[in-house]
Amino acid sequence: MSFRSRALAGRLHLAVVLPRGYGLARHRYPVVYFLHGLPASARGYRGFQLVAGALSRAGRRAILVAPQGARERESDPEYLDRGPGDRWETALADELPRFVDAHFQTLPDRRARALVGLSAGGYGATLLTLHHLSVFSVVESWSGYFHPTDVTGKRPLDLGSRAANRRASVHSLVGKLRRAFASRPTFFGFYVGLADTRFRNENLRLDAELRAAHVPHSFRIYPGGHQPVLWSAHATQWLRTALAHLEPPRP
Repeated sequence: MSFRSRALAGRLHLAVVLPRGYGLARHRYPVVYFLHGLPASARGYRGFQLVAGALSRAGRRAILVAPQGARERESDPEYLDRGPGDRWETALADELPRFVDAHFQTLPDRRARALVGLSAGGYGATLLTLHHLSVFSVVESWSGYFHPTDVTGKRPLDLGSRAANRRASVHSLVGKLRRAFASRPTFFGFYVGLADTRFRNENLRLDAELRAAHVPHSFRIYPGGHQPVLWSAHATQWLRTALAHLEPPRP
């Protein structure tokens, strides 16, 4: 499935998994949007099976939407708005939910939308949610990071100006979140492996910053590294937590 994206000056592709019983009654459902890791191919969004399986085991019905996060010759856009025709944040946080609400039986409300991401997708999910609290009320980062990086995930990405770099850093937003979350109640969870040598320390840093600023959040470190075995072991639990903070399906 795809739609014409003005933000990307092209088509944005997505996979949609519908819950059991969808279509048998006119129920409307919450939506879990899932952002994949980067760098990736233009077909990286198709690797959503781990999340789909975990969602089916989580015990609550929801629509799963896995959008494209990269394209040919642009494997690592970091889910950012970079310029005309290259505005991934706008495509995913604005155009995508409007398309999904128009074509599926959703609950068209921020309280029924979660944005979850893995690795670079965790960065994208966090930044997009915090920039668009009127759209999403739940965000989870699975083994993610919180500032844009190069393709190795080891060096910061310079976006060309101090203002752009600050806007792309979750750390720069911490001071505003206590008031923002009070105005728009938001669940913010992030999880990382103890042996994740690339991203563990930044997760610890953000946890400390949020605690110092009295921003409500959920953070846990698990045995394991930046590996599928960690995500497979805990994805159902993480999604169950996300769904518990969303509006349930209703007629």
